[in-house]
Amino acid sequence: MAEFRGLEGLLSRGRAPTHPVAFREGRVLDFASLAARAAGWRAAFASRPGRRWGLYFEDTFEFAAALLGVWHAGGCAWLLSDAQPATLARARAQVDGFAGRLPPELSPLAPLAQGDEGGWQMLSPDAQALVVYTSGSSGEPTAIPKRLAQLFNEVATLQQLWGAQLGEARVLATVSHQHIYGLLFRVLWPLAAGRPFEAHSLPYPEDIVSALRHGPAALVASPAHLKRLPQQLDWAGVRDNLRAVFSSGGPLPEEALPGCRALLGQAPVEVYGSSETGGVAWRQRGTDGAAPWRVLPGVEVAADEEVLRVRSPHLPEGEWFHSEDRVRLVGEGFELLGRRDRIVKVEEKRVSLGAVERALLETGLLREARVLPLPGPRLTLAVVAVPEEAGWKRHAEDGQRALNEALRQALSSRFEPSVLPRRFRYVEAMPVNPQGKTTEAALAALFDPRRPQMRVRERTNSQAVLEVEASSRSPFFEGHFPGKPILPGVTQLEWAIQFGRELFALPPDFLGMEAVKFQQVIVPGTLLSLELTWNAERGSLGFKLTSASGNHANGRILFGGGRA
Repeated sequence: MAEFRGLEGLLSRGRAPTHPVAFREGRVLDFASLAARAAGWRAAFASRPGRRWGLYFEDTFEFAAALLGVWHAGGCAWLLSDAQPATLARARAQVDGFAGRLPPELSPLAPLAQGDEGGWQMLSPDAQALVVYTSGSSGEPTAIPKRLAQLFNEVATLQQLWGAQLGEARVLATVSHQHIYGLLFRVLWPLAAGRPFEAHSLPYPEDIVSALRHGPAALVASPAHLKRLPQQLDWAGVRDNLRAVFSSGGPLPEEALPGCRALLGQAPVEVYGSSETGGVAWRQRGTDGAAPWRVLPGVEVAADEEVLRVRSPHLPEGEWFHSEDRVRLVGEGFELLGRRDRIVKVEEKRVSLGAVERALLETGLLREARVLPLPGPRLTLAVVAVPEEAGWKRHAEDGQRALNEALRQALSSRFEPSVLPRRFRYVEAMPVNPQGKTTEAALAALFDPRRPQMRVRERTNSQAVLEVEASSRSPFFEGHFPGKPILPGVTQLEWAIQFGRELFALPPDFLGMEAVKFQQVIVPGTLLSLELTWNAERGSLGFKLTSASGNHANGRILFGGGRA
């Protein structure tokens, strides 16, 4: 087993040049390669003014090299949660420059071809060298500064708890390293422990099964991935190689535990924490599905009127953090009782969003429900829900409006008419970001009038069949054409690209189109079937739009741009 090294001296003390750090598409990336790449990044960051650098990378090895380069150049890394326009616009006001897989207009920095690989100094644990963002699950993402000591302390805790269990197992991940959970479990802990990691994320279960065939591994995942494991894959042939499964981003639903035990051979180690607190507690549930959260070593917890307070080495020294979670203290840990109710005012009346969500679930028509306030001339409440079988049946037989009214009727006995939700969206699964979190921004995007209502009918790692409604209320019909509105061809292409990016890991750059044909116009109110086929080797997204009237459009859209 490799020697555990403090990250402050990882490069100054070094490892054997051939020690494996990462694997990329079957190729070993060794410590000498990491040090050389980090030196190139250090030289690049040191050559520019400013110390605040926004980082966004898809490749974890390149990210690790750039992160070490920032730190050794005396800079501070701001981890961008994604590369969406709103995220980049916010970051531009906060950082001095960017690096990574980002739009050219941001002039992202690139590593210098030749950097001085000598002169590595010990990093100062007191340096404020990292800024992460909250997930945005309860509002606008907030920037959270971190000192290196907070990160180093948490890495040491992880090694203390699970280092012996993992040994030299390769680290596989479905979550992004651009968030605190992925950063710690997928990058910093493996670097300190000398444990190799996969440079690319594994978004599909088929990828995980394939990677597990190569030997012992640990899986860093989220509830969003673990609750959708397909039974038809050959888990039995590879699960003996799985040393541990970690999950964070929210509690794993109890109904997902039997599937994890049956397919993976074990229940996941669930880690409770946040961007603000770092890790707080963990649990691994038995067959009854019940287990309190066990506080991590060095962490203190308290409860004020059931509201959790935390103090730990992963927080600024000596400070108590007041969370939004309700708990019951149990022995050396606690039980989660849910979030504090979010209170908003609608028509000057206070309403608890949490209470509305609980009432919706009690109807038996919904499996999951999120209520959010939508701004406008007047604030209204909206619902994004995953229906139960009974809910989908009513939706299919009587229409969405009937399901909407059934839910509003059930709420009317508890809430005043003026605060009842007015808008509804039904989805197969809640939208999640690479960290497995459902953000308010993602939920609100479902109500953008430019986005058609969609339901996934079939899906694999390379194909999907969607049901898409070309609503008469879509703004794309306006002015095209007066008196005889039809859906523009460019809109049909935009929908194919939009849903393609949501369902598949498409490269960032649009390169062109092949064999695109528009056979029949689409009029308002048409219910469409959109078939998408992703060919990763060719970088080709095939699409086909059909309806009861026949074929409407088909073709291929080409993408490129390597990982950075």
